[in-house]
Amino acid sequence: MLQVCDDLESLSRNAAKRVFSALTQKPNLLLCPASGFTPLRTYELLAEYAAEHRDPFRSLCLVQLDEWGGLAPDDPGTCAAQIKTLVQAPLGVSADRYFGFSGNAADPTAECDRMRRLLASEGPIDLCVLGLGMNGHLAMNEPAPFLQAEAHVASLTESTLRHPMLADSKSKPVFGLTLGMAEILTSREILLLVSGAAKREPLIRLLRREITTNFPASFLWLHPNWTLLCDRDSAEGLDVER
Repeated sequence: MLQVCDDLESLSRNAAKRVFSALTQKPNLLLCPASGFTPLRTYELLAEYAAEHRDPFRSLCLVQLDEWGGLAPDDPGTCAAQIKTLVQAPLGVSADRYFGFSGNAADPTAECDRMRRLLASEGPIDLCVLGLGMNGHLAMNEPAPFLQAEAHVASLTESTLRHPMLADSKSKPVFGLTLGMAEILTSREILLLVSGAAKREPLIRLLRREITTNFPASFLWLHPNWTLLCDRDSAEGLDVER
């Protein structure tokens, strides 16, 4: 389903309601939240729900979608820093219900293997919240001749390495750690959040419905239960109200 929202606030309220609804239906929901700018307001609204309705959040579990490789745990640019600060802590998710990557693991491949085994045991993901990369990446699954099915060490493109969340990082990542495409696409439900005029071009390409490894987000068209929520800034002039 594709839905155009008036602005980022409207988009965020729509997304937060969907997450909260899924949680009330399944208290031990396994939620996979993306980092980045677009979902931040959604997470703020979920924190407001949690402050008013603590019971539905008592069994919520979180799994991290991806992480910048080589950054120290205390680096402000890590995906974990954002998710722990804006999702885990406000929603009261205990450490034993949070499953995340260690971005500075001594053996990144072994770390991805650990996450693969963990997700095979705890999953599948019930609800995955995603953003749309400028080059069509999902998580850190970058455009490539082929895509990886499971958690893996990812080579990052220059456009991804210019991500605004790295602006205050003490160092720059040299690779990524990410869930694979099969792990994402086996989620029971997926929300793709797209906001801002800068995302208009990748949104145009996504709406062509041309499934290709050179635009990983296009694989969402193969999923039976995914929703695209976009705002009018990103959708201006596009035929997406259908």
